[in-house]
Amino acid sequence: MLYIEMEEVQEQSDQPPPSVTIDGVNEDCHAWLLQCTHKALQCVQKKDSELSVLLVTDEEMSELHLKHSGIEGTTDVLTFDLGSNEQTVLADIAICVDVAAREATVRNHSIQEELLLYIVHGMLHCCGFDDHDEIHHQRMHAEEDRILTEIGIGSVWSNSQ
Repeated sequence: MLYIEMEEVQEQSDQPPPSVTIDGVNEDCHAWLLQCTHKALQCVQKKDSELSVLLVTDEEMSELHLKHSGIEGTTDVLTFDLGSNEQTVLADIAICVDVAAREATVRNHSIQEELLLYIVHGMLHCCGFDDHDEIHHQRMHAEEDRILTEIGIGSVWSNSQ
């Protein structure tokens, strides 16, 4: 796995950092995702936030997708907004690690970068972004690229479109 060196997270205020829980990854990947997720929340000015991220398999995601969206088959990410507002992101995010592994290979980057992309995608759904039509899809991808570039990862979509 590729590990990218990142600057330490610097808090912009006296508030505690957002609460972020990420289950299902090894310790090094967890630390990197946690650090990047905190930076991403700062990019969208959502410091008082709580995110819970769970990695699931294709089979588990297919069950969640059918149960919550009425759609058969797996998907990359499902976001459950639990009451986000202008200051806060409050959400549970389910990410399919199998989809992430396949897409990371296609995009020629690490699986942890793909997982981070999905976390940012889920956060943006809680910030009012949507991707149900082409115009909104492009806007959301542009915002994902902006955030990923701002935190030092670089764009994903402008490189692949």
